Amino acid sequence: MRILRKSLIIMTAAALLLPISLNCARAHESHASYAAGEPGDPKKPSRDIVIEMGDRFYQPMKIEVKRGEQVRFVLRNGGHEDHEFLLATTEANLKHAEAMRKNPGMEHDEPNGIQLAPQKSGEIVWKFTKAGTFEFSCLIAGHREDGMTGTVVVK
Repeated sequence: MRILRKSLIIMTAAALLLPISLNCARAHESHASYAAGEPGDPKKPSRDIVIEMGDRFYQPMKIEVKRGEQVRFVLRNGGHEDHEFLLATTEANLKHAEAMRKNPGMEHDEPNGIQLAPQKSGEIVWKFTKAGTFEFSCLIAGHREDGMTGTVVVK
């Protein structure tokens, strides 16, 4: 009886978590081709760009790079809350933000994004292979809406 009860609990938990996993996967599908370029080689960054993340802002908010340039983003969360940096198109970030609203606590494991706890730092190495205007934003509920977005212009 105990084994049956434990099996039912595990199966119920798995059934409840499956939609969250699928929604997270669907949100990440838009990143499969990485509209803003591709993950870079950490051994070959061409320059560092430091981005300070505070409560509801990025500094700087606009960055210009050349097509083909590789950048190491050094991200520092000086705020009092967790913050994210997710590099994509505006459309992809809005779609991803909607998935996050439906699935609070969604975690990311993507080369074009990072989430940092307060007073922590991290890095992303990115190669900009396509020209255009892209954005970085914090998709934690309410942060993007409060203006936590920035722009990368690739010439």
